[in-house]
Amino acid sequence: MMDIQRLKQLSRDVRKHVLLMVHKSGASHVGTSLSCADIMVAVYEVARIDPRHPHDPGRDRVILSKGHGVATWYAVLAEHGFFDKKLLETYYADGSPLTGHPDLQNVPGIETTTGSLGHGLPVGLGMAIASKIDEKGFRVFVVMGDGECDEGTVWEAALAAAQFKLGNFTVIIDRNDQQGLGRTGDIINLEPLDGKWVSFGWRVKTVDGHDHVALIEAIKDHDASIPTVIIARTVKGKGVSYMEHQTLWHYRDPNPEQYAQAIKEIDESAQKETDAAAPCHNNNSKWNEMGNGKGDET
Repeated sequence: MMDIQRLKQLSRDVRKHVLLMVHKSGASHVGTSLSCADIMVAVYEVARIDPRHPHDPGRDRVILSKGHGVATWYAVLAEHGFFDKKLLETYYADGSPLTGHPDLQNVPGIETTTGSLGHGLPVGLGMAIASKIDEKGFRVFVVMGDGECDEGTVWEAALAAAQFKLGNFTVIIDRNDQQGLGRTGDIINLEPLDGKWVSFGWRVKTVDGHDHVALIEAIKDHDASIPTVIIARTVKGKGVSYMEHQTLWHYRDPNPEQYAQAIKEIDESAQKETDAAAPCHNNNSKWNEMGNGKGDET
């Protein structure tokens, strides 16, 4: 049975890691990292990867094609035991293996180097083809940005995946409606995004990208002969009120006051969930009777 509270807490921990990493390093891309946190948490609930054996030939493959959101990938990997969480504090520092974009050579669990947008999907395509040819049976998951869909290589790979009937290939699009210079609809309108993927021969699912249950169920569900794309509707900067929907936080790092406020909001969201889930105790006999099914006849 799915432990929703554990997953929600894991997402909060990932977001807190991301905020600390970006704040301490003075780096950027905090907004995009926060928007895909729940997606990455969900992917690693489904993907068959043992952190003790990150190079097992039969493992599933996970690629974060929108490499500028790598702070989230590092945080999720650390939470799953691929490396010590203390290493997260070295993010973006000179000599640290945790570079500003993922590097295949540096960190266990990183399957390919990304950063130049539009490359992760074709690389994942090759892995999925190899799995099919070699009869390895592993699945390939690629998480990409919606603005990344402006890249021609995305659609070339999409055509090929359908042609080769890659049912082991699942793409999750972080559909936060924003990219580096503004809203995606103002830069290059992608709609109807679902219709485009359908026309390229893919199964398409659209879910709330912050709903762990919906994400996990969609990621688990795949067809043996058709690739699947999940359009995950998200909020850029999710979890921090002053960052949400703000393109500015594609580049800015939080100052000490902003960082403290962000951590406070995430901690308070956990308390609100706890309070909402707590049973309501009332000594009024009328309401007690109704709760026992004795006063609900009207």
